[in-house]
Amino acid sequence: MLSYAIVFFVIAIIAGILGFGGIAGSASAIAQILFIIFLVLAVVSFFRGRGKSV
Repeated sequence: MLSYAIVFFVIAIIAGILGFGGIAGSASAIAQILFIIFLVLAVVSFFRGRGKSV
């Protein structure tokens, strides 16, 4: 999931450099959403894995 966020971020940067503002904004928004989802899932998996080891 983090790799998809990075890909959309790179697309946003390239589109911004080339002057495609609408595409850059959309790609940036998608990258932000994917990064937030990644962070939430990472925190949840971190706390789920801290259980008692048997």
